[in-house]
Amino acid sequence: MLNFISRSSNYILTIMCAIYALSCFTVFLPTGEESQARRLDRQEFFVYIFHFICFLVLILETLDPVILALYGGQFIFFKLLIAIYRRVYPDSSRILMNHTCFLLAISFVMLARLSVDRAAKQFLIVMAATVVCMIIPFFVEMAEWLSLLRWFYGVLGLLFLCTVFVIGSTKNGSTNWISLGPVDLQPSEFVKITFIFFIAATLAKPPGLRVMFITILFAALHVLVLVMEKDLGGALLYFMLFALLCYVATGRLIYIFGGILGGGTASFLAFRLFSHVRTRFQAWVDPWSIIDTKGYQIAQSLFAIGTGGWFGLGLAQGRPLDIPVADSDFIFSAIAEELGLVFAICIIFVYLGIFIHFIMIAMDVKEKFYKLLAFGFSICFIMQVFLCIGGVTKFIPSTGVTLPLVSYGGSSVCSTLMIFAIMQGVFMIAYRRTEEEEVEQGEETEKTEKTEEVTPGSGNTGKTPG
Repeated sequence: MLNFISRSSNYILTIMCAIYALSCFTVFLPTGEESQARRLDRQEFFVYIFHFICFLVLILETLDPVILALYGGQFIFFKLLIAIYRRVYPDSSRILMNHTCFLLAISFVMLARLSVDRAAKQFLIVMAATVVCMIIPFFVEMAEWLSLLRWFYGVLGLLFLCTVFVIGSTKNGSTNWISLGPVDLQPSEFVKITFIFFIAATLAKPPGLRVMFITILFAALHVLVLVMEKDLGGALLYFMLFALLCYVATGRLIYIFGGILGGGTASFLAFRLFSHVRTRFQAWVDPWSIIDTKGYQIAQSLFAIGTGGWFGLGLAQGRPLDIPVADSDFIFSAIAEELGLVFAICIIFVYLGIFIHFIMIAMDVKEKFYKLLAFGFSICFIMQVFLCIGGVTKFIPSTGVTLPLVSYGGSSVCSTLMIFAIMQGVFMIAYRRTEEEEVEQGEETEKTEKTEEVTPGSGNTGKTPG
């Protein structure tokens, strides 16, 4: 009976997710304020219904009171988060807030399915991070001096990255974690934020040859430290961020070609120098011949995606725990197995909708510093999605990059929430500037009309000219 309920609910969830994914693009269509508000209200409603149905299935399947308590706490969290944001930041992006809640709902559901303890821990981390991030949009909007701290961002990022050489620990072949008592942090997740601030602040004004040389040196040191930590997924992300932001700022294709050439050379050297890179490459080329050893993880990922089919086996009906690190790096495979390939594809479209929204914010804001910030976080976000999903589906070699807001991991979810909060601040800046321009245009139009009314011979005074 429970199997039937779980399988049946998948069709409802798939239809809802498909409608939600479609709404990620229809919200950009020109329409009236009331119609737009209804679309956004419908998105918010879908988040609550999706969350309720999934947890209902899990509660019926496990009869675990902890899962019931998690549902209640998360429902209150979503309600308070949306209400507080509307109250404190009435000019913030409701689109971005809805997407944040939807992806967090997927994360909470899948983590509760995979590990109740980790689901509870992730929920606590999200609540704490959200409280901290609540001040970020106000700070970004009001602190106009942020673009003046370019060298501070560069030095701070390098120092924080290098902490792993003093108090670091090794996980999955990479020494990119630091332990502070019961808390484990991945510095590279947070340094990518200061790295984008550094590049945006440097390129906001046309840099001279000396400044550009120092900027390239700082960027190269960031990447070099990540390579020394054996965090090659992070190194690739930082490298692409620098190359693409330089192209956006200057319009010179040499940065794109240089990025491709440099990335190819670095990949070859990494393959020659690091054994775990060769392992991942061999698992990508032919996991079936080494399925018992090096290819086990990617093979289990592909088995899970194939077993789930189009509409999934149903929540708690699959075997996602057979996939190593299914709750973090390979959570997309677990979603595809139990909720279906259609649902997983819809999630990709949700991510694309967020990326387009980020790009639109970047296009709307006038100041070059904030424009480069928005472009930088857009690139960072979509590159992380590509590296994660591409790795678990064998499209590219696995890089160990997590899925934003969905994968388990305190550093990952905290840094992504910070990025979303920064984008909210940039959105409010763009919105404020647009309103100011509309007011100025309205005043100019009014002055022009008054001038025409008193101009002799205009035909508006009631007098005959001449």
